[in-house]
Amino acid sequence: MNIAEKYLKKQLASEEFKHSFLEEKVKLDIEYRLEELKKDIKTHKSPEELIRKVDSIEQFVMSA
Repeated sequence: MNIAEKYLKKQLASEEFKHSFLEEKVKLDIEYRLEELKKDIKTHKSPEELIRKVDSIEQFVMSA
């Protein structure tokens, strides 16, 4: 385990840090999924594919 991994593990022991870390990760995941959706819209993917992506994002948000 390198120094960064040890530091992260130590920081994750703090509930405040853990909550902030996970919250930021969820935000980045949503941002990535939305960018993928925008790309699919620009490339004229089928409505079914777009709806599947929207449903996937919605499920992700509900589970977060």
